[in-house]
Amino acid sequence: MAGKKNSKLKLLYLKEIFEKYSDEDNILNSADIAHYLEEYEIECERKSIYKDIEILIDYGMDIIKTSKPKTGYFLASRDFEIAELRLINDAVQAANFISKKKTVQLLKKTNELVSVSQSSRLKKQVFIDNRNKCTNEEIFYNIDALDRAIKSGKKVKLRYNRRKLDNKFTATNEQREFILSPYALIWSNDHYYLVANNQKYDNLMNMRIDRIRKVELLDENFRHFSEVSEYTSSFDAADYVSKAFNMFSGKLMSTELHCRTEIIEEMLDRFGEKVSIRKGEEGWFYVHDDLYINDGLASWIMQFGDKIEVIYPPELKQAILEKSNNILKLYSAY
Repeated sequence: MAGKKNSKLKLLYLKEIFEKYSDEDNILNSADIAHYLEEYEIECERKSIYKDIEILIDYGMDIIKTSKPKTGYFLASRDFEIAELRLINDAVQAANFISKKKTVQLLKKTNELVSVSQSSRLKKQVFIDNRNKCTNEEIFYNIDALDRAIKSGKKVKLRYNRRKLDNKFTATNEQREFILSPYALIWSNDHYYLVANNQKYDNLMNMRIDRIRKVELLDENFRHFSEVSEYTSSFDAADYVSKAFNMFSGKLMSTELHCRTEIIEEMLDRFGEKVSIRKGEEGWFYVHDDLYINDGLASWIMQFGDKIEVIYPPELKQAILEKSNNILKLYSAY
């Protein structure tokens, strides 16, 4: 009976054999396929294999017949190409909000999307450096809970960890509880963030996902983002990231920067091709955009030294002046 039952699954097993064992460098002939089917306790004639392959092709599988390097068949295309999976694997490994354990699990799953031979090529280039990997194993459950809250328009209650130094100068975790209206999940600056509103204030705040614990969905509807941001019909996460430097929150203000032409690439990389630019004097240009004025923006501008001058707003000028004076005081004693 087992053999008869398995024979009904023959097409499914054949599909799995092509996905697992064939690619352009690994051609399967009828003998190879019969051998793999035997491992599933299925006996078959070679003629039936050819008919089954035609059915899989009709189903939509890109199975190609070839005569080089030997006569046979292989699966020519998949949902993901090797180069695409390489990008995904690199992103997973680089993401420090994904724990080492979850990184290994995800890489194992992506490697199963290609043939055994192709998977071995991917594995040879896998390097997991866990020095900067988070240890919060709740993170995927929290992401799922926050995503459901955003889609359903509900508030959440959560705990947020921040590190501080105690009296013995040992790093410890300080945990606080928040009730928030969540609006977006954003990956920026090598971290994953929740953009939300604290019900006590009338602005947006950004919280690192790896520091969030114990997410609980509440029955209460969230506070609409139009009450605390410039967005009305939908929360534009991409636009928000372009204006919130280093994911610092702040007041959104019209901003103009006076920049040397030598840093045009950096400006376009940061603000995008559609940013408002106008010509200045020889060797200079102006950039205009609405930006959140905060310490992150001031620090970003200061890294360019004398290549950027803030024209307005005065609040940003003052922030950079204060940071510069503080740095000068720190080093003036030497």
